[in-house]
Amino acid sequence: MTAFNNDKYIRIQSEHIRERIAQFGNKLYLELGGKLFDDMHASRVLPGFLPDSKLHMLTQLSDLMEIIIVLSAQDIERNKVRQDLGITYDEDVLRLREAFIERGFMVSAVVVTHYSGQRSADDYRLRLERQGIRVYYHYTIEGYPHNVEKIASDEGFGKDDYVETTRPLVVVTAPGPGSGKMAVCLSQLYNEHARGREAGYAKFETFPVWSLPLKHPLNVAYEAATADIQDVNMIDPFHLEAYGKTAVNYNRDIEIFPVLDALFTSIYGRSPYKSPTDMGVNMVGFCIEDDAAVCEASKQEIIRRYFQALCRMARGAVNDSEIQKIALLQKQVGINTSYRSTVVAARERHALTGYRPYTHCAAIELHDGRIITSEAGPLLGSSAALLLNAMKELAGIDHAIKLIPQEMIEPIQNTKIGYLHGRNPRLHTDEVLVALSVLSLNDDNCRRALATLPMLNGCQAHSTVMLKEVDANTFRKLGIDLTTDPAVK
Repeated sequence: MTAFNNDKYIRIQSEHIRERIAQFGNKLYLELGGKLFDDMHASRVLPGFLPDSKLHMLTQLSDLMEIIIVLSAQDIERNKVRQDLGITYDEDVLRLREAFIERGFMVSAVVVTHYSGQRSADDYRLRLERQGIRVYYHYTIEGYPHNVEKIASDEGFGKDDYVETTRPLVVVTAPGPGSGKMAVCLSQLYNEHARGREAGYAKFETFPVWSLPLKHPLNVAYEAATADIQDVNMIDPFHLEAYGKTAVNYNRDIEIFPVLDALFTSIYGRSPYKSPTDMGVNMVGFCIEDDAAVCEASKQEIIRRYFQALCRMARGAVNDSEIQKIALLQKQVGINTSYRSTVVAARERHALTGYRPYTHCAAIELHDGRIITSEAGPLLGSSAALLLNAMKELAGIDHAIKLIPQEMIEPIQNTKIGYLHGRNPRLHTDEVLVALSVLSLNDDNCRRALATLPMLNGCQAHSTVMLKEVDANTFRKLGIDLTTDPAVK
């Protein structure tokens, strides 16, 4: 049994959204929190949740739906990067749009939020419009989100560009958090009403899971994932007051609720929601079937986020507060980095080398609990050696057998150094896999080793140094959850 019932989720989630569309007279703006597909965070903390589960769910509503993609001008200005894919948010907007269209979804427009005259945003808009993409600006509003009177006026949402939509369900999504999706939805509600049209709003946010305890590791893992934008999970005070029941939400939703309440009151004469939790349509909590497995996966994710923050710091990012917050979250669930077995194994292997210069180590935990380690040598980097060792273990191949003979590795090294002017002669993970593929034509061991690659999906790994992008990408493509110490090769 998997920890999360994906089929049940797709079924009950789509049904719940249909009910919410009907509640608002067949026009609903649905703010999509998190990622519509490639939701790697959700798939890591909810074993059984597929990265594109939400996409499959919305496919059942595709005839009713159109999509608005939101991007903050501030994120354009600072070239914010989506860490799990290694691309900037502005590039990810184009990737998302193309992916939606390829899957048969209608993409209406791109909305650039937090606009205050940034030149980079103007250049980006021009670039998109040259491709035939409609682009709209939503402006920074002084006093947002607390100055309700100004926000719900011609000087607030009334200044925003209005996006004309035609379908009952308008999904508002973005490359990542903090893009301004909720403000876009609320602005559209205001401007729909100004044109004599009624519409509703709901929030489709996977995390935090409102029906789980505040300090449940799954909710704490979400807080760790958003530590860079200082999201804080909280008990929803409006829900507690209205119903006498505890529900979990987060600070930005709670802060914005008075705005939404005031907007709905001005449109309908009353608000259909009594709390931020009421706004949500999230059914994730009802599809968890193994809470212990979810807790364990969530603890691993908290540690993973901690190492990510340390590595960003090592690369020059100023994020002391982010590191301190995640360290505190680890304490809340009773763990530290030593809780992650691959961290301990990799560091122990490194200690056995005597910390020789340029010697780094790595470890991977297989699904049955076996831990495999490696260290860098003259021919292979530690990550390439780790892949080979793991494949041998899974295929039942004697570790003394050299899958790639030295006489084949040396010409590759000569090409890297002599012709491509590289400085590191060791083979990277992708080079090792290509060599194995060539050898597999005539070598049964290589064939058997390559056949084990799908078995690495979901395994945990750690390296005592930050990996080059080529190696990190290989681990990512294989579905290996990697952490690294903040040390440079």
